[in-house]
Amino acid sequence: MTIALADQDKITLRTAAYGAVSLMAAADATGKPHRAATDGSIALGSATGLVGHVLAEWPKGVNLNGKSVAELADQVLPALTAAMSLLKQQAPAEADNFRSTVIVAVEAAARTHQGQPAPTIADMIRKITAALDAA
Repeated sequence: MTIALADQDKITLRTAAYGAVSLMAAADATGKPHRAATDGSIALGSATGLVGHVLAEWPKGVNLNGKSVAELADQVLPALTAAMSLLKQQAPAEADNFRSTVIVAVEAAARTHQGQPAPTIADMIRKITAALDAA
């Protein structure tokens, strides 16, 4: 069974996934934000299934240019919830794949430091996870 997603649906998935990594990099602004972004993006690039195919496409249409972390979160957190809702309706197995892919990317971005993540990073992980689970 092949699932065909509309272009806007693909943009929502990409905005959510790459936006989650961007939020992690922003939360690590005084640490290693480039490393967090790189590690998170590599994790997204390792996705499989429909989610992997969507995330591997060039992300045209994705706009992650907020002037603050709050503006970025205003775009990304609702996109995470929307992506999960969309996939639960159209491809339930892919919803689980998307959630685990984003969680792996977030964890990869958080592992740029040894030991416990800083409170700002831990809080961002909680917000991203809550947005994924809100669907």
